[in-house]
Amino acid sequence: MTSDQLITRDVVTAYFTDLQDRICLALENADGYGTFREDSWERPGGGGGRSRTMANGAVIEKGGVGFSAVHGEATEATLRTLNLTTPAEFFATGVSIVLHPNSPMVPIIHMNVRYFEMSTGQCWFGGGIDLTPHYVVDQDSVWFHQYLKTICDQNDQTYYPTFKNWADDYFFIPHRQETRGVGGIFFDYLKPTDEAHKASLFGFVQAVGNAFAPIYTHFMNQNRALPFGEREKQWQLLRRGRYVEFNLVWDRGTKFGLETNGRTESILMSMPPQANWIYDFRTEAGSQEERTLSLLRKGVDWVR
Repeated sequence: MTSDQLITRDVVTAYFTDLQDRICLALENADGYGTFREDSWERPGGGGGRSRTMANGAVIEKGGVGFSAVHGEATEATLRTLNLTTPAEFFATGVSIVLHPNSPMVPIIHMNVRYFEMSTGQCWFGGGIDLTPHYVVDQDSVWFHQYLKTICDQNDQTYYPTFKNWADDYFFIPHRQETRGVGGIFFDYLKPTDEAHKASLFGFVQAVGNAFAPIYTHFMNQNRALPFGEREKQWQLLRRGRYVEFNLVWDRGTKFGLETNGRTESILMSMPPQANWIYDFRTEAGSQEERTLSLLRKGVDWVR
């Protein structure tokens, strides 16, 4: 992309399709066994996408790397969200990823980068990346947040503190009063003021997207061989249950997909292969499980 190239929907879409390709290749290489299967689909109202899923890999038990570019008439719910009172068309494209590992010592990870346009002339970027370890390890959380802070600071030094706090608020399970994991960054409705600003925002979104593969392959390689037992596996299933609760009850992306008649299988590919709920479960005093719960809260300053 040249510096004077306009950032059109086609330019953004081309980047997202390439990003999906590169991430899938990096994950397959790091896993060493699992491969992605692809389902190409069309949305009845307009557009479509490519859903790529991996199952029963050496590290990744279930993973989804989805690309979509959809368009059509905006729903009433979407119009209300945007404070629009007249009918309008929308265009939305992005890449969305959730990976559930076999080992409870390897964290769950999520990333989404996206671009929206409305026929009213509005457009904006959004996205985020967050880490959900089954067991919170301080040095891993620090490494992850420092990586994201470096990316943010290279674009705008206000980004990390703003988007980190936004992630704490967004990836929060109100009915549990706990965060989904150790957070990360979240941003939405980044609206360009002119073409130069649009190029800058797109550059930031690209930096976030390009960071995904090196971040997660780091955790795959570092943690895949760590020992664990049945206790850790049972805890993993409980933490996956929390993941399901957030995605089905609170996640805006899930709601948007369902409201716009998206492909259900693609929308729900973020669900873990198995999860568990135990009535009134209590952690043991002094356990690693208790310590993990104590750190699933807003406002933890991981970058010291």
